[in-house]
Amino acid sequence: MQVIQTAIPEVLIFEPKVFGDARGFFFESFNQKIFDDAVGRYVDFVQDNHSRSSKGVLRGIHYQIQQVQGKLVRVSSGSVFDVAVDLRKSSPTFGRWVGVELSEENQRQLWVPEGFGHGFVVTSERADFLYKTTDFYAPAHERSIRWNDEDLGIQWPDLGQEPLVSAKDALGASFFEAEVFEMDWKK
Repeated sequence: MQVIQTAIPEVLIFEPKVFGDARGFFFESFNQKIFDDAVGRYVDFVQDNHSRSSKGVLRGIHYQIQQVQGKLVRVSSGSVFDVAVDLRKSSPTFGRWVGVELSEENQRQLWVPEGFGHGFVVTSERADFLYKTTDFYAPAHERSIRWNDEDLGIQWPDLGQEPLVSAKDALGASFFEAEVFEMDWKK
């Protein structure tokens, strides 16, 4: 598995070696040792999630202010543009974001560490989105930043339509109003 650095050092792309032939394909989708070596610490995943969305659905920018989650995300069917936003106030990359295409073709995965917001928009007709989390879902601690916040300036792909967002996401906070992480997340 190849590990690819992004513009934010803690956010990593994992690209598996895919073995394919006329019968289909095989690849190792997760290896604890390779993952831990890449992130520089042991990471314990406690929950797996699966969502299916149609073209233009945008989910995010989500995070939990307590029971903070790191996420290892991938797409098993279709494609998305996936975004991680640094919400660690003490970080030199605070308020910066990285975006990556995740698809069934490239089989890439994105590591979104604790202290980051996360969102994605579906760029194919439909996408199955899978992710592992380092803590359990805690609705009382979930927060959302508006996907189109001008101060973040995320450059979402042009899909020829307005993104479809939930009512909760449409009411997300602006970046400067949002609760952020005061502590240093280096472990």
